[in-house]
Amino acid sequence: MPQLKRLIVQDFRNIGLQELEFSPNINCISGNNGEGKTNLLDAIHYLSMTKSALGGSDRYNWRRGTSGFSLAGTYSMDNGTVSKFTVSVAEGKEKRLLRDDKPYGRISEHMGVLPIVMVSPSDTSLVSESGEERRRFANSVLSQMDREYLDAAQQYNRLLMQRNSLLKGREVRDDLLEAFEARMDRAAARIHSGRAEFTAVLSPIVARYYEAISGGRESVGISYRSDLDKAPLAELLAASREKDKAAGFTSAGVQRDDFLFTMDGSPIRRCGSQGQQKSFLVALKFAQYEIMKKRYGFPPMLLLDDLFDKLDMNRTANLLRMVAGNDFGQIFLSDSDKTRISTIVDGITADRAYYEAVGGTFKQIEG
Repeated sequence: MPQLKRLIVQDFRNIGLQELEFSPNINCISGNNGEGKTNLLDAIHYLSMTKSALGGSDRYNWRRGTSGFSLAGTYSMDNGTVSKFTVSVAEGKEKRLLRDDKPYGRISEHMGVLPIVMVSPSDTSLVSESGEERRRFANSVLSQMDREYLDAAQQYNRLLMQRNSLLKGREVRDDLLEAFEARMDRAAARIHSGRAEFTAVLSPIVARYYEAISGGRESVGISYRSDLDKAPLAELLAASREKDKAAGFTSAGVQRDDFLFTMDGSPIRRCGSQGQQKSFLVALKFAQYEIMKKRYGFPPMLLLDDLFDKLDMNRTANLLRMVAGNDFGQIFLSDSDKTRISTIVDGITADRAYYEAVGGTFKQIEG
């Protein structure tokens, strides 16, 4: 399984230049708020996903006063080899991604090479914001595990943009729309089946983890909603074609899909407290970890940013023990309280490393 041995970060967020070596097991980063703990974890996430876990344009990742950043990670791979991955982003230039100094043909080829799961405070957007955030989560998980799904999603998005462009034109030809719709239909069917299967597997695992956190006081679930539950996309687009011409955009399709998160049958965004919502989101990400572990045959890297916020320490320790068994992967854990983090981690394993963050710099300290 891939493990990050060495990381070089240059001009990423508040990190000027840092070179760090990590334990293959649990790595704990402590420090006050705003010192760079999340930025370090996000740099690791970026090397796996070629994008920030926090969303937004790449220019928001540049350190103030600079016009780009670079990240380099040396990993021990699951076949016993060692590989170096480098990504560089500069203003006015295309993003460059290299493996062992050789560029990928397409950046999408990197998806799933370094499997990763990140739990962070920004996950609240999955509950509080629009369906776009929940679709992005599903796409992130499925794209790491399923190359066909990733290809279908990329193709669908391109075709959707082209159809919308046609709909905004002065003369909209039905024969062109039909050609796009036939290709969109095939890609949408693959996306729809992938999301439906994912939800069916995900929901009971989330419920199990939530019970471990909450003590079984509430029950949670996930359901998937799509226009394609009613009919194939080609039929939906044919029926809405005249309306779409008038509106200038595509009004049906998997771009409107959503996932409903419930607690005792009601939307959790409306009835769940902050603590209940945080518990659900942690259960969701730990379920993602379990699914990916089963799919790959080894555990992905796990990034836990500010995990203890709004969660009982005993419940959090129980969750960590679930993933930190004999076959656990590499874990990165951040918290503002070093005593709290060491109390939990030292009770799980003696094979760990501690780092302290101050103003975007990191140093290894004694546990």
